Amino acid sequence: MSAAEYLNPPGLAPAQGDYSQAGTGNPNTLVFVAGQLSVGTNGDVVGVGDFAAQFEQIFANLGALLKSLGLDFSSVVKFTTFLTDENDLDAFMKLRAEAFPKMFPTADFPPNTLLIVKRLVKPEFLLEVEAVVTRAPA
Repeated sequence: MSAAEYLNPPGLAPAQGDYSQAGTGNPNTLVFVAGQLSVGTNGDVVGVGDFAAQFEQIFANLGALLKSLGLDFSSVVKFTTFLTDENDLDAFMKLRAEAFPKMFPTADFPPNTLLIVKRLVKPEFLLEVEAVVTRAPA
């Protein structure tokens, strides 16, 4: 038996390469979620050139993945965010300030590492967000 379980829940966009959407090790308390991109369930890039649309799609994808695991955003332990343009930093901060209170109504926001990188797997992608979540009982 493998020490890891790899998860590709139905209803999510297909992986954009040779990877799983999430993986967990025994005893299945932490789930490491692959970086989510602005991809719809049909595999098409959503919001080409539109940072806000990509932000919205990415967090919709994260929400769908969490739901498929029987979890919600309160299970997120950590985010890592990748931006491809430092000029999008203000837009990211504004969108996050609007979205996070809805995702985290107790205002217990998880840590986030924010990186600005040269590019992502496809040049159309403006940002990517990966997460670590817990399945441990509250």
